[in-house]
Amino acid sequence: MVKLDEPDEEAHPSSRYARPVPLKHVDPASTPGLARRGYVAFLRTRLGRWTGINIAARVDPWLLPRTNGRVGLGLMLPNALLEATGAKSGVTRACPVLYFHDGSDVILVASSFGREKDPAWSHNLMAHPQCRLGGDAFTAAVIEDAEARDRAWALADRVYPGYADYRMRAGKVGRTIPLFRLAPA
Repeated sequence: MVKLDEPDEEAHPSSRYARPVPLKHVDPASTPGLARRGYVAFLRTRLGRWTGINIAARVDPWLLPRTNGRVGLGLMLPNALLEATGAKSGVTRACPVLYFHDGSDVILVASSFGREKDPAWSHNLMAHPQCRLGGDAFTAAVIEDAEARDRAWALADRVYPGYADYRMRAGKVGRTIPLFRLAPA
């Protein structure tokens, strides 16, 4: 996560971004093209996972706001910057996340690439559910109901099939990946 500088009220009064990053509507029912399927196949490799963990997570918090969300290392996958208040520090933090829509709500998967621990942003959202995604205000809630989780996972797998790999990795260490529903604030 990246600590954000003080907000620039003149640039974008409703967010801490230098300029607004539009949140595009992502329909999980849409069929991905050949290029996106190829990119997803790469991301599911050891090198692709390493790239996501070690490069994209560090570059996108800087890159996305400066390009109005047009350029990020997620490339063909729907990503945006999540701004959440730190659970312990109370400081606003930003990190890139994949997202998709379920009606007017947004779903986030706290996969952390299937690693042993949940990502820091998930702890932040649990402590402080008011957040911003792509500059838009939301209220976050963990999806607890088993039926709702199954439905959200089915949608998530359509957006990024690599989530199945992450669930398997996380399961091996006894971790259940949290899913969040963000409702417009």
